[in-house]
Amino acid sequence: MKEKILDISKDLFLNLGFKSVTMDEIASNLGVSKKTIYKFFKNKTELVKGVTDFMFDTICFGIEGICQKKLNPIEEIFSIKRMVMQHLNDEKSSPQYQLQKYYPKIYISLKQKQFQVMQDTIKENLNRGIALNLFRKDINVDFIARIYFYGMNGIKDQEVFPLTNFSMNELMLNYLEYHLRGIATEKGVIELKKQLTQK
Repeated sequence: MKEKILDISKDLFLNLGFKSVTMDEIASNLGVSKKTIYKFFKNKTELVKGVTDFMFDTICFGIEGICQKKLNPIEEIFSIKRMVMQHLNDEKSSPQYQLQKYYPKIYISLKQKQFQVMQDTIKENLNRGIALNLFRKDINVDFIARIYFYGMNGIKDQEVFPLTNFSMNELMLNYLEYHLRGIATEKGVIELKKQLTQK
């Protein structure tokens, strides 16, 4: 039952936003009473934390699966982007922005965990890209990995990038092209163009 609560809550939060979904709506969608939810989560904040941890673990598992395929590093980045967008329902309700605004402690904790995972994944991706002559040999891997993380988080700021002007998919594609053109060799740019036609 706990996993079912997390799964239904995740869909509601992603489609309608963390703020607007009530415990009554979640109970109604589950076809149970609120008491049943409270057996597993003592309040909405605890449920939000449970859902964000569940989503984080699911996405990490997806990233590990993609990395094990040993795709070329540019294809790998686009494959991860597609998988994340699929899990986050195209981020229609900008979950990360809402977390930051209404559940700041959960947001800070999640951001720290994301940073650790992304640093390891991106550094490995960059080093393989250099070895395969897709990325320039003179790039500072540690700097690029950090700026990539902050850029990916920055495009989710709705005050700067309102979803009325840009879809999250469009923002991520534009950011990936911006990131990769800055570090790619001629060979890397050819692979980037190929990936951009697939989206």
